[in-house]
Amino acid sequence: MARTGHHRLRRVAIAVLLLAPAAGLLWVPWYAGAEPRLAGTPFFYWYQLAWVPGCGLCLLVAYALTDRHRDRHRHHDPHQDRHRDR
Repeated sequence: MARTGHHRLRRVAIAVLLLAPAAGLLWVPWYAGAEPRLAGTPFFYWYQLAWVPGCGLCLLVAYALTDRHRDRHRHHDPHQDRHRDR
């Protein structure tokens, strides 16, 4: 039971990480202003540029949370290695 809950929590975390950049950028009126400025650059521009590395980090963490290693080893058949060498 705990394993199912852990798996579900991991899937929700991955979904949130993948949806965060879209949610943060799709609602334009939220960041359509000029203030606050960063080094003279209006908020509208630097907010979008900040999402470039932010999106990369979200994707990296979502990828790290996937079960790619567990799935690969779960389906491994040691007998296939013997037949492959022949």
